[in-house]
Amino acid sequence: MDRIRFLAVIGVAIVLLSGGTAASADPRDDKNRIDRQLQETEATLEAATDKAKAAAVEREAAQAALPGAEAGLADAKGQVIAAEAAARQAQRDEDAANAVLAEVDGQYAAARARVEQEREDASVFVAAAYKGGGFAMINSVLESGSPSDLALRIAYLDKIGAENRRAVDAVTAARMAAKQRSDAAELARRRLEEAAGAARQRLEESMAAQAGAEQAAADVKALLDRSAKAEAAANAEREAVLARYRQLRIDSDRIGAELRAAAAAERPPAKQKPGGGAAAPPANTAVPPKTGAFFLMPVRGWKSSNFGMRFDPVYKVYQLHAGIDVAAGGGQPIVAAADGRVVRAGWAGGYGNYTCISHGIYQGKGLATCYGHQSAILVRVGQQVHRGELIGRVGTTGASTGNHLHFEVRLNGTPVQPLGWLPGCLC
Repeated sequence: MDRIRFLAVIGVAIVLLSGGTAASADPRDDKNRIDRQLQETEATLEAATDKAKAAAVEREAAQAALPGAEAGLADAKGQVIAAEAAARQAQRDEDAANAVLAEVDGQYAAARARVEQEREDASVFVAAAYKGGGFAMINSVLESGSPSDLALRIAYLDKIGAENRRAVDAVTAARMAAKQRSDAAELARRRLEEAAGAARQRLEESMAAQAGAEQAAADVKALLDRSAKAEAAANAEREAVLARYRQLRIDSDRIGAELRAAAAAERPPAKQKPGGGAAAPPANTAVPPKTGAFFLMPVRGWKSSNFGMRFDPVYKVYQLHAGIDVAAGGGQPIVAAADGRVVRAGWAGGYGNYTCISHGIYQGKGLATCYGHQSAILVRVGQQVHRGELIGRVGTTGASTGNHLHFEVRLNGTPVQPLGWLPGCLC
């Protein structure tokens, strides 16, 4: 395998293994994937400073787009290699066609010369016959003096006739050969034109692919530069962000202690029935509904972030996301998930405008729901609320990257997975 073919094979392999995949992918899938990554990053970085959040999102956007840009670069390079190989092959075809054309032109010139020579020989014979040479030959035969002389004269006439036929046949054959060479020359010319056109097209494609490769390389470099700058900017805010993380844990622990205290205050002493035995459940015991989920969905929207430990990709730390995030429009109504009493309503650091409702005792533990990042709180501490009653509006206060409700379920003040308490459709 020569070097040109080897380069062509390598180029095709690059296209198939890298660029081909990118080309066949739906751009909408790439956009959706990048949007999801950015959304997860934004949710993870709620505790970050504004500068760090912007830098981290910029960095994540660069890293999310980088695989596609690298695939595009590999694809473009593969196209360049393949196009250059094709252009070189076309050039070789053109050179070969030129050589064939030169050879045919030589053969055509030789055939024409032979035609001219045979035509000249035939014309001499015809001219001699026209001038009476034939009658002279007949007279010489009649005037022969002996049979042997007659035989010689007849043989001579036969030879002249054979030479005449040979000359005519040679002229005919030469003309046929010349016609064949002419046709071959015309075919070679057409092939030459096709080869030259293919070469020009391949060269144009090669140039376009080269330009695409250069642009892709520039895009990759720009993404890398942006990512590096964003990472540097995020690192400059590292201490401030980690301090916010620590403060979020402190706030969460403080809220948990407050909810435990509220639950202890609501828990009445157990009464004994006459004759012994436990009394009926007290009035402040949380009782699940007879049908449906335990809690009502507090807002209409879609889940944008899960409950649980999350890893910050920029600062390499884990943090507990104490609830789920439900994306919804700013100002959208938030309703109480169940009957209860408001035990907290006000500002709570990274939680922003934050409300907690105690729903009484559930299986011996205080049960509460909490609602964060509200744009407006519409209840007050101590107020009794009912399931489905308006208590606030969606916002983006505190450590928030956009309008959404941060919803928590707490048992004895400790955050638990909310999804098991809500309708499975989150509707």
